[in-house]
Amino acid sequence: MPGGRLTRQERQQIALGLADALPYAEIARRLDRPTSTVTREVMRNGGPTAYRSDLAHRATERRAHRRRQASAQGVAAAPQPHGRDAAAVADYEETLTGVLMASGLPRMTARVLASLFIADAGSLTASQLAQHLQVSPASVSKAVSFLEGQSLVRRERAEGRRDRYVVDDELFYQATLAGARGNAQLAETARQGVSVLGRDTPAAVRLENIARFMDFISESIDRAAEQAREILHTKPGPTPGGDTGAGPAPS
Repeated sequence: MPGGRLTRQERQQIALGLADALPYAEIARRLDRPTSTVTREVMRNGGPTAYRSDLAHRATERRAHRRRQASAQGVAAAPQPHGRDAAAVADYEETLTGVLMASGLPRMTARVLASLFIADAGSLTASQLAQHLQVSPASVSKAVSFLEGQSLVRRERAEGRRDRYVVDDELFYQATLAGARGNAQLAETARQGVSVLGRDTPAAVRLENIARFMDFISESIDRAAEQAREILHTKPGPTPGGDTGAGPAPS
């Protein structure tokens, strides 16, 4: 099984496989690569619908160039807490950023949110984000403003009158409700079109069906979010087959 970085030709094969709707495992088999390699490659470069082999290859070259520059300048990687592997953390952050981009977030916004997700404190200041991402404070501010509008980030006043940006458990609940409200608003607007276009016209029937669908989705999301809310405030138990935690007591 080959190792090392993916080649330009392999990335082109990945793009062709995605265009043919092949599963990651089948694409990986044809490349003689691990499935995880293909999955990470796709998700860190826009996801299955936005993956472009040439853009992915250039992005990889840019990352490699930045690492070489840092090495040449003697810049040491920031120490990682809990004995984490810095390279593995950086690789995961890239993958998470790709997944968030595939969900519809702009790249800088996805990078900011990924940075906050993997911070143990769940919060970072603007200067910390700018330093970590090697971007301007203005870029961070624009991304955070977008995330605040989506109820995905909360702004708090930190020491020295600086703002600290926070992701916490409750924000996921609030963001879900905000999405449900957006669906409800779409349903209401669709019904306004029914009366404007004439109830028995094909366009009005289409809009009424959209409204009914969005009503159902919105109500379902509200119920599910309320039922699942406590999950966000509980500590995960041991994973199946894991070595943490105790199993069921023998009878």
